[in-house]
Amino acid sequence: MIDFFVVVLVAGGLVFFLGGSIGILRFPDFYSRLHPAGKLDTSGSALAMAGLALFVLFPVSLESVLTSLKILLIVAIVFLTSPTATHAIVDAGVRAGLEPWKKSGEKTGP
Repeated sequence: MIDFFVVVLVAGGLVFFLGGSIGILRFPDFYSRLHPAGKLDTSGSALAMAGLALFVLFPVSLESVLTSLKILLIVAIVFLTSPTATHAIVDAGVRAGLEPWKKSGEKTGP
């Protein structure tokens, strides 16, 4: 029964990674590409690592519990650092003068 939950979590993580990869390839500019890179990378890694932590946990022993806690600590660190890194990359793009993508014929400003 646990194997089913592990497969669902890891497969869900892979779906998020796939969606993020497609978003990076399909979106037109630097800023819109960072959205799937940041959001779906964090979600995909959280699901995949939760599945891995659940897989390692059984059979329950002190060693497996500590390993699962380490994996969950990695997930917490990714949840803190990934959005911060994405924000820093966007800020660097703004400072470098990268303009957002505009449709052809679209007017800028009022």
